[in-house]
Amino acid sequence: MAEVNLSAEQLNKLKAAMARAKGLDPQAALQPAAPAQPAAAGETKPAPETAAETAVAVETRTPPTESNLAEGTYLRIEEDEMAAWLYLTPPAEGQTYTKRDLENYLELNGVVKGYHSSNLSAMVKKKVYDREILVAKGAETQPGTDGYFEYLFAPEEHVGPKVNEDGSVDYSSMSALQNVHKGDKVAVYHYAVQGVDGYTVVGGQMKADPVRDLPPMRGKGITRENGVYYAQSDGKIEVKDGKIDIQNVHEIMGDVDAIIGKIEFFGDVIINGNVEGGIVIRAGRNIEIHGTTGAATLFAGGDVMLTRGIQGGGKISARGNVFAEFIENTTVEAGGLVQANVILNARVSAKNKVISIGKRGAIIGGSVHALKGIEAMTAGNDVELKTALHCGYAPESFDKLLEARRKEAEIKEKLSRLVDTMTEALREKRMRGASTSKNTEASLLEWNRLKDEYFVELDKVGKEREELESTMEEGRDSYIKIDGNIYRNVVIGINAEQMTLDRNTCFMRYAAEKGIIEGTVIVHN
Repeated sequence: MAEVNLSAEQLNKLKAAMARAKGLDPQAALQPAAPAQPAAAGETKPAPETAAETAVAVETRTPPTESNLAEGTYLRIEEDEMAAWLYLTPPAEGQTYTKRDLENYLELNGVVKGYHSSNLSAMVKKKVYDREILVAKGAETQPGTDGYFEYLFAPEEHVGPKVNEDGSVDYSSMSALQNVHKGDKVAVYHYAVQGVDGYTVVGGQMKADPVRDLPPMRGKGITRENGVYYAQSDGKIEVKDGKIDIQNVHEIMGDVDAIIGKIEFFGDVIINGNVEGGIVIRAGRNIEIHGTTGAATLFAGGDVMLTRGIQGGGKISARGNVFAEFIENTTVEAGGLVQANVILNARVSAKNKVISIGKRGAIIGGSVHALKGIEAMTAGNDVELKTALHCGYAPESFDKLLEARRKEAEIKEKLSRLVDTMTEALREKRMRGASTSKNTEASLLEWNRLKDEYFVELDKVGKEREELESTMEEGRDSYIKIDGNIYRNVVIGINAEQMTLDRNTCFMRYAAEKGIIEGTVIVHN
């Protein structure tokens, strides 16, 4: 074949035409190729980027300065900068787009992270034009988890009576015990897990919230090994203020009569039998009696649970709750709530609520007081036995509060005058120095003693005032709810107000509004 000699101008035109046929930039084809630089000794060439690196990270190449995408193409970045959408118009005739062209356009418009590689490739390969396509997406922060303790037992202090489907209450199901044996695993600590930072499509960083670990658990009767806690002895386990406490339990398998007489124990007392009248039981924690209870006296630092009830003129005093099948002719004082099926001719007082539920759910005779409210199915009976129900603060509490405020103001006034007198005497002592009279010295000693007494008295009266104010505030929204029959001669008292029902009624809820007791009908759908 004969050799054809082309001029430089003809050769350039040929190169440009071939470039256009291949969809390349004609100007780029005319640029002389850069000579290859030999690799230095021991130097390795960088590995090509993976698809994941291209999709998420910003490429470490020279930033583009212009784009070859057709006019009408635009990029929409959402307000939160967590997504970017590309609207691509068709290229000019004879021109095609590459994935790198689209990435250059994104970078020119500030989108530098979270590229949706598959969508970008599909737009080029399938020639997706004239509609918005998701091309970049940010990553939300992944929250971490604070360290926490997992208890391998139910941390509730007691299990109350079970309410059956028919509305009856199984008081025999109550229990305040969760026993463990020496060596049992009782808790596991789960260490904190750090969160994962997020980012926006424009390169903004979103830091995950810091997490924290908890200090080792403290408690009695436990030992720790690598974040796992074990019981050191047999006993009852519970959680108080985030601390595990394992205490011993005094359990009697049988009746308690005059032969046993008095029981005193710093932990829990459990009696699996009957308790005769005249018995005194003192427990630092809970008392459980799984039999009948006569006219006994029960003192508990926690709860009292009587599966068969109590009758005969006994007394119950508990800092916690009192649960019983029935309470008859008994005086009850509870720091929590009192719950029973029947309360008959009893004097009951609770700092929380008195609730009478079960097959009868009745309060008949006697007097019942609860700071926060009283709930029952029946109040009174057909023979119109006087039954007093009172909730909220006691009627005399308001007068006591006024008296406490008066005393507090009086002590403050006395203290103020005393301080003024002492200040003047001390000023005189500084002026006279060693020549201060003995009478002044003696008076200062006496005044200082008196000042201390005033402060002690002021603190005592202040606490009394605060308790009265707290009690009145807690009882402000108290109520009496009878979800059944209410008989004539039932006395309804709320705070300082009182009224006696002169006729039978039913399904009523009573509350005090602006010093007046108002009753509303309970409606069941």
